[in-house]
Amino acid sequence: MTGDIRFGVWALTEGTWHSRRHPDDPFDASWERNKRQVMEAEALGFDSTLLAQHTVNPFGDQYDELEPWTAAAALAALTERIELIVAIKPTLYHATVLAKMALQVEEISAGRLSLNVVNAWFRPEFEKAGLAFAEHDERYAIGAEWLEVVRSLISGERTTFHGSYLDVDDYVLRPASRWRERPRIYVGGESEPAQDLATRLADVWFINGKPVDAVAKLTRSMSSRPRTGAPVAFGLSAFVIARESDEQATSELAYLSELAEEDAEEKVRLYANSDQKSVMLQAAVRERPVGTNGGTAAGLVGSYDSVADRIVRFHDVGIETFMLQFQPFEAEMRRFAHEVAPRVRRLLGAKR
Repeated sequence: MTGDIRFGVWALTEGTWHSRRHPDDPFDASWERNKRQVMEAEALGFDSTLLAQHTVNPFGDQYDELEPWTAAAALAALTERIELIVAIKPTLYHATVLAKMALQVEEISAGRLSLNVVNAWFRPEFEKAGLAFAEHDERYAIGAEWLEVVRSLISGERTTFHGSYLDVDDYVLRPASRWRERPRIYVGGESEPAQDLATRLADVWFINGKPVDAVAKLTRSMSSRPRTGAPVAFGLSAFVIARESDEQATSELAYLSELAEEDAEEKVRLYANSDQKSVMLQAAVRERPVGTNGGTAAGLVGSYDSVADRIVRFHDVGIETFMLQFQPFEAEMRRFAHEVAPRVRRLLGAKR
């Protein structure tokens, strides 16, 4: 999977990206499972993996949750090629501390670390720890200062910054990256403050799953914004259900939707504990997709040929990186690598 289209997988930091009750996909957020999953993804040819960040599982503190930064350091030593995109909520780590952690994983991985900066939305994660949970737009104001400092530090620059939320004086971190100017920066979120942050400081903007026409509108809008430096690239999150026929895929979607009803009470509690201004959660309540971050709303449900064709259509409107979810995860990850990815490559090759 090389070239200007890239496929990635969500690491199973939360144990699953859909139902915790699937009979062929028992809940498991262990280090051992995540290690096997990411190493197999690399062997299958996937380009990236995304390690989401929570300190406690948002579906309930009775569930395990993998800590992504320590896991990323271990994965960096165990893998050779796959990009490690590690999520971070700015208010959980001071900018200087996180920048140092990032540069260390960059060193271990020989230049494969990327940051995914996301605005927090799960209140208990902060409030039960005695941490302030600012309102939506203020969290982005905090995040903008935080990312400006982190970006400078991971670039190896001597950094002084005096803002409304951060004071950093004559700070420099070594070693800086030995392989490139700095690690890549992804920014998630689709609100206006999120888009402003991505325009200013991101290399890649992550879009939650949605139909191709809606994604095209977003990529056009973002590309038209004034920006210093290279144009922002685009990534898309999506849950894939691919089968030999459209009918088989539709049947599987119906089955996964039925399983989701068994998690209804947990989802009600999750939404009640969330920031109601989150665009991602508003869409989840309205559309009820399978998977998180838009999931099946991207429409990657159908025959192998149908899914490959839709991926190419997304690529045509600017999506470079596809960050994918499945269930059962490992089996469907293999199916995608063997059946869908080769079809995508053939379609793109025929267009060149």
